[in-house]
Amino acid sequence: MSALVDDLARADFQERYPDPSLAPVTVVIPAYLEADNLGDVLAAMPEKACGLDIHTLVSVDGGDDGTDQVALEHGAYLLKLPVNRGQGVALRLGYEMALKHGARYVVTLDADGQNDPAEIPNLLQPVVDDEADFVIASRRLGTDTSFDLVRKTGVVLFGEIVNRLTGLSLTDTSNGFRAMSAKVLAEVTLEQDQYQTAELIISAAKRGFRIAERPTLWKRRASGHSKKGNNLVFGFNYGRVILSTWLRERRA
Repeated sequence: MSALVDDLARADFQERYPDPSLAPVTVVIPAYLEADNLGDVLAAMPEKACGLDIHTLVSVDGGDDGTDQVALEHGAYLLKLPVNRGQGVALRLGYEMALKHGARYVVTLDADGQNDPAEIPNLLQPVVDDEADFVIASRRLGTDTSFDLVRKTGVVLFGEIVNRLTGLSLTDTSNGFRAMSAKVLAEVTLEQDQYQTAELIISAAKRGFRIAERPTLWKRRASGHSKKGNNLVFGFNYGRVILSTWLRERRA
């Protein structure tokens, strides 16, 4: 059933865009029930970064609140899953379409307004300059305006765990705002349906890709609430993904 849902999303994209040619920089935004927030994010999207054209692809992970229509109204490419499959699936399919149709660099950010699209050039520049393969935004190096002290503590804790397992020295390993070259996405192994950030970092690190950070402004969610569960659920599942990915990569 999961494979059928993914194939329906691919077929819908192909029907909408029979012969698409995506810009060298493609921004992939996973979105689930974010109709109230997505418009402002897309309106703030720059047309270019580091001298390269930008296209935006919104991967709508099911839902019936009109998030897909907001994406179309703002001129974004739309990849629509007929049912909710999880942010990890929405991202994987978005990556697949981006790489298949010409993207050389992929940027991801959230649809909830916590990330500022104006920061994309700062994240992307080290990748374009071949100083890094993968750059992650860090709220700890920048400014975090959120109030959730439990989540802030979790960022520190999970960062330390990931660093010990990979030999990295990152400050924010749970941030979905990142820029990477197409070769990273072509070589990493991504299997998680949710909480993909840790999987992506660990898989990229184990393959020897150069991973860097840049400071970011982390804003409070514009409206609504997180779809990833409360702090306890998020922490348990994120820890599970870290451990299962590390074990998988170690065996491989």
